[in-house]
Amino acid sequence: MSHYKPEPNYNHGDPPRIGIILANLGTPDAPDAKSLRKYLGQFLMDRRVVEIPRFIWCWILHCVILVIRPAASAKKYQQVWTKEGSPLLVNAKKQMSLLKKQLEKDYKEPIEVQLGMSYGNPSMPDAFKKLRDKNCTKIILLPLYPQYAASSTASAMDSLWRILLRARNVPAIRTIRNYHDHPAYINALKNSILEFWKKNGKPTKLVMSFHGIPKKSLVEGDPYHCECHKTGRLLAEALNLKDEMYQVCFQSRFGKAEWLKPYFSNIIKDLGIGKEKIVHVICPGFSSDCLETLEEINIEGKGIFKEHGGGKYLYIPALNDNPVWIKAMSKILSEHLSGWIDNKWLAVKEKKFSKITKQQYDKIKKNI
Repeated sequence: MSHYKPEPNYNHGDPPRIGIILANLGTPDAPDAKSLRKYLGQFLMDRRVVEIPRFIWCWILHCVILVIRPAASAKKYQQVWTKEGSPLLVNAKKQMSLLKKQLEKDYKEPIEVQLGMSYGNPSMPDAFKKLRDKNCTKIILLPLYPQYAASSTASAMDSLWRILLRARNVPAIRTIRNYHDHPAYINALKNSILEFWKKNGKPTKLVMSFHGIPKKSLVEGDPYHCECHKTGRLLAEALNLKDEMYQVCFQSRFGKAEWLKPYFSNIIKDLGIGKEKIVHVICPGFSSDCLETLEEINIEGKGIFKEHGGGKYLYIPALNDNPVWIKAMSKILSEHLSGWIDNKWLAVKEKKFSKITKQQYDKIKKNI
């Protein structure tokens, strides 16, 4: 048996294509304990996510966490699950479809777009296979994580690298590491907030909550903490906010180790105790709404704030399928498509070259 995966069927004359993989974390297939156990098993076994020595971690994961946590997580997912499925997957599919349409407007040359998850479905191997089946010989990986972190961005890259190790005909690959300070991304966030404020009024405090990572990762060289703060500063400047008008914090702690501070739960509690009148919360690091935004921020966060005497609490949705964000994604991609895109591309011209290539191969084939 060959070490390499079978290559897709190829006909000489098939035009090469450029492909985009939108990479995201992933989601369970259903909001039940069985699906959560499978999903968490994949997610928490990633060395990028949990760096505890394997012989210790495997025992903790399989004998404790995967016994207790799936049922509890399933209940949380049930609160945000939609008729179409997981919010993250529903939003990500819309982004994929809308981005393809936007690229068709921005470029003459066809560009394929697929969604690939680090864990769960649709998987990264599925996305890669679909692009290769369409003869994509050049592929750009766009992680939907604006701020680089080893546990998210690098994990998505690892998912792709593992596929390439088994590929015989490896395509040209470009990866987008981060875009935490890209003007188009900051503008999309600004636009989303201003639109929200038009309908709901301005808050007395804007909280920007980012997904947390262990403090140990920062100490050992992960730039995520700094990139989150830069996003927060640039967004505040774009909105003309003074320092006391906004707060950057981190959510989604796991385990007993110290994570990046300040913690979202502590900030919201303190704002409640301080009788803050109007709090709006946005999660700039999340491209799509998901469990962490809809349940942890919009439900749990609101509960903590109200319980401690706070006033009005509103969550500002993630960028999701916002048209300004879709255009921003195309703008971010444009800088990485340089040299690959043929601005003089014509369908008629491609058809002609493909015909010539096929005819030449047919002549050569007789002598093979």
